[in-house]
Amino acid sequence: MVTYVFQNQTLYSGSRNYSNKMAEYKSREDRGFINSTDVQDIYNTMKQNYIKTIDEMAKMQPQCSQSISNLQLDYIQTIKNLVQNTISSQKQIAENANWNMVTATPYTEQFTRQSNEMTNNAIRAVNINNQLTINTLDAARDNLKIYDRTIDSFTEFNTNVAKAWASFFSVQQQQFFKH
Repeated sequence: MVTYVFQNQTLYSGSRNYSNKMAEYKSREDRGFINSTDVQDIYNTMKQNYIKTIDEMAKMQPQCSQSISNLQLDYIQTIKNLVQNTISSQKQIAENANWNMVTATPYTEQFTRQSNEMTNNAIRAVNINNQLTINTLDAARDNLKIYDRTIDSFTEFNTNVAKAWASFFSVQQQQFFKH
C-alpha cells in the first residue's frame, strides 16, 4: 500500500481519496522504517546508555560502603557506651545504697566462670557466623563470575546461530533468484 502525505496528514491511503491537494510521496525510510545502520546505532546507543548508568551507580559504591562502615562503627561504639554506662550506673546505685551484698566465694567464682564461658561461646559463635558470611559472599562472587562467563558463551552462541541463519538464507535467496 502506498501512502501519500501532505504536511504530516494522510491524504490517500488504500482506496479512499481524502483530498485532491498536491501531496508528496514518502519513501520507506521517511515513513519510519529503520535501515540496518540505524539499527546498529540504536543498539550502540542503548549499550552506551546502560554502561553510562552503571558507571554512575558504580561511582556511588565507595561512598555507600564508607557510609555503611561508619554506621557499623557508630553502632558498635553506641553499644559499648550502653554497656559501660549501664554497669557503671548499677555499680554506683549498689555503692550509694549501702547494700552489703555478701556473697559466698564459691558462688562468685561460679558466676565468673560461667560468665567467661558464655562470653567465649558467644565470641566463637560470632566468629563462625562471620566466617560463614565471608564464605557466602565469596561464593556469591564466584557465582557472579560464572554467570558472566555464561553470558559471554551464550552471546557467542547466539551470534554464531544468527550468522549461520543469515548465511543459510543468503544462499537460499541466491539460489531462488538464479532460477
